[in-house]
Amino acid sequence: MRTDTPPLPLADVDLADNDRFTDRDLPWRMFDVLRREDPVHWQPEPPPNSGFWAVTRHADIVRVDRDPETFTSEMFTNLEEVDDDYIALRRSLLETDGLRHRAMRLILQKRFTPRAVAAYETFLRGLTARTLDAALPKGTFDFVREVSADFPINVLARMLDVPEGDTRQLIDWGNRIIGNTDPDYADVLLESEESGRYRNLPFRSPASLEVFAYGRELAARRRGGSGDDLVTALVNSSPKDGVPLSATDFDNYFLLLVVAGNETTRHAISHSMLALIEHPEERERLVRDPSLIPNAVEECLRWASPVYHFRRTATCDVELGGKPIRAGDKVVMWFASGNRDEDVFPDPYRFDVTRENNDHVTFGKGSPHFCLGNSLARLEMRIMFEELLPRLADIRVAGEVRRVRSNFVNGIKELPVTVTLT
Repeated sequence: MRTDTPPLPLADVDLADNDRFTDRDLPWRMFDVLRREDPVHWQPEPPPNSGFWAVTRHADIVRVDRDPETFTSEMFTNLEEVDDDYIALRRSLLETDGLRHRAMRLILQKRFTPRAVAAYETFLRGLTARTLDAALPKGTFDFVREVSADFPINVLARMLDVPEGDTRQLIDWGNRIIGNTDPDYADVLLESEESGRYRNLPFRSPASLEVFAYGRELAARRRGGSGDDLVTALVNSSPKDGVPLSATDFDNYFLLLVVAGNETTRHAISHSMLALIEHPEERERLVRDPSLIPNAVEECLRWASPVYHFRRTATCDVELGGKPIRAGDKVVMWFASGNRDEDVFPDPYRFDVTRENNDHVTFGKGSPHFCLGNSLARLEMRIMFEELLPRLADIRVAGEVRRVRSNFVNGIKELPVTVTLT
């Protein structure tokens, strides 16, 4: 538990209120009191949703994540309760379990293995250098826009084999889709009545239609081709379960790549940079000994926790943390809370680039849904800080750090900094 802020009363916890997640400290204070007093906590929600069980301890999160037979993804993985007829329309790799999930995952899995992504290292170093060469001489700039958003989206563009000139559009789509509860991003706020018009679309976002159209155009050009990009692999795939990808399957898989391939790494880099600014002694350790950076990446991933939660749904009556979960109940794994669990991480609010046995759950843990892009994200973060830190004599926050209004993505949307170069 944090010692620099007063404990929050359990009655003041509301994980369903997106406004609370624009505050830097309040989410962590809510997680602290839940782990301590009610680690499997019933959280009411405003209509039309019906409430969920908030799972906040590391051990319980791992138990849920590893047991898709009891806690399924098939009924959706975010808090929205979707009618059965729309679930099929919106189902992606995330909302698929069992043999079908494995077959869909295998289509691209070999392109995300540690060996496969290692082949991008030279490209990534060149890209990082170009990104930093453009940003750092400005002196004062928004680190999110100029560095942490620009960098991973260009990696994704390379993997999709799309023009670099399209990257800003890809970023905009990701913002509008994942930021569907933030008025700075959303075309239509998820909480609004108007969002009901888009209930057949991922995240109820009209931007999904634009992503679909873009992906379909790419697919039409690459069907029957022999390229090594992700779109060619998808459109010409023969899943191992013998069930071809439908047009809807392709749409949703492509959209997942656009969103997941950018948003999470972007926010992980932003949070990591902020941590290194606020802990200059840790930043200096990495400058003195760059061999610590791979270990530091794991601490950065724990610290950043770029996705707050994922949902499962109980398939049967079960007990979890002493609470009776009923079939059909929503069960929500709060990964961010698990990454601050005192029983797993000594002094969890200490940012320590030498932390050992860093058993974070940022990518999931032991789950069939373990993040497909984890090796790529780790490589991107390592190279970013290997290239960035030696260039900095100093870096300071130069204005308000603005956070995404979302209880799903733990995002920073503006990080103004001033740098002094070596």
